[in-house]
Amino acid sequence: MIFITAKFKVKPEDADDWPDIAREFTSATRAEPGCLWFDWSRSLDDSTEYVLVEAFRDGDAGGAHVNSDHFKAAQRDLPPYLVETPRIVNFEVEGTDWSRLGELAVD
Repeated sequence: MIFITAKFKVKPEDADDWPDIAREFTSATRAEPGCLWFDWSRSLDDSTEYVLVEAFRDGDAGGAHVNSDHFKAAQRDLPPYLVETPRIVNFEVEGTDWSRLGELAVD
């Protein structure tokens, strides 16, 4: 799978509204057949930073994502709400789901 984590630094005046601002892009991406997950979290240390954790089945699914109409719309519509270019970590890893964190096993 293609596993991606990106950090979005949102303008302070737009930070509380970011889930609504990104809602259409989020919904459309989650509906893609190759999307395994697409989840936003807000930083505990910086209320203007959102972290996106996403995964796609494979490179073809990732390619379909970045070539989709909703991705192109996001490229146009989201940057005006951002302070800086998002930072990203992108890896290809084995599997199609989360592994268990054995060190914190719950019986």
